[in-house]
Amino acid sequence: MTRSHRLSDLSFVEFQAALAEEPVVLLPFASQEEQGPHAPMGDYRLTRQIADLAAQRSGALVAPTVPFGYADFFRAFAGGIQLRSQTFKALVEDVAVSLLDHGITRLIIVNGHTTNGFLIDEVMRKIQAERGVYLTSIDIWQSLDADTWRAIHGDNASAARGHGADPMTSVYMHYFPDQIHLNRVSPRDNGTAFGLPVQNPRSVRFGTASINMPLSARDANETGILGGDPSFSTPEKGAQISEHIIGLLCDFVTHLKTQDPKNL
Repeated sequence: MTRSHRLSDLSFVEFQAALAEEPVVLLPFASQEEQGPHAPMGDYRLTRQIADLAAQRSGALVAPTVPFGYADFFRAFAGGIQLRSQTFKALVEDVAVSLLDHGITRLIIVNGHTTNGFLIDEVMRKIQAERGVYLTSIDIWQSLDADTWRAIHGDNASAARGHGADPMTSVYMHYFPDQIHLNRVSPRDNGTAFGLPVQNPRSVRFGTASINMPLSARDANETGILGGDPSFSTPEKGAQISEHIIGLLCDFVTHLKTQDPKNL
């Protein structure tokens, strides 16, 4: 019988046997946060789906997805769950160390929430300094380069991208089509703070400068759509986006198998 690629499906005996293969293990982290009035908040499910398919195709193992991340600026919208930065870093470290303690060193953190990235970097540096192991991480939504994005979106490439729009809305339409309701979208201008236009939850525009401020997503736009136009989203684009990311993950799994995580 074929062994499952999901860590959650394996007995400890089955997992112990798998260690002889020096497996690559994917560690998915994401978020539960608003994505506009038209999309579900559980976007960690997209990361889970992508990581699961990548593990299945590449021969890697995949750990259960951690559904919560560092998303404090979404706190103004009910239903999101935000971890403090120190909580999130401790969680990433504990998950990784649980595997490192058993000699599993080929780890890929699959990050589906961009703001988690700088905290993940801190943890990877701490682990490298203390244990001499180089963990790896990929921000899946940032892995879509400009050429790939234009190939998928054509003339609408710039207008389609942003929080509450693509890539996530199209990927939602691909995996969970019944949960997207574009008829609920009613565009609103971004808000103001200190009499200045809000650019995003971190800054306002003043002349040619971005002035950093601790704003919320609701301060930026009361719809929760912080950039991009979800009307350009389609299930077909979601399939293309997903396949690009899954293919990239599979290729990196193959590459990492040839590397020693303790030596550059």
